Amino acid sequence: MNIGLNEYLALSGLLFALGFFGVLLRKNTLIIFMCLELMLVAATLALVAFSRFNGTLDGDVFVFFILTVAAAEVAVGLAIIVALFRRRQTVQVEELNALRN
Repeated sequence: MNIGLNEYLALSGLLFALGFFGVLLRKNTLIIFMCLELMLVAATLALVAFSRFNGTLDGDVFVFFILTVAAAEVAVGLAIIVALFRRRQTVQVEELNALRN
């Protein structure tokens, strides 16, 4: 059985939609952050699928740059979430509505 481009793009679209609805519907900042990362993974999966379909390595190289930025994003994002939790003792979005307290 050969998996084609359509199956990879369908999986990528499903993962992106799952992440998108997770960002819209969830109220925990950590879960929202993980859903954003899921959307990023879906986009990189689509890039790799197009790269394999075209027979080039351009998409694969671009994914390495995306993953480096994602690693930095994770470090900064988790630091912000930890700082918010230490200051407010919660990570719920409804309770983090004020910029200054």
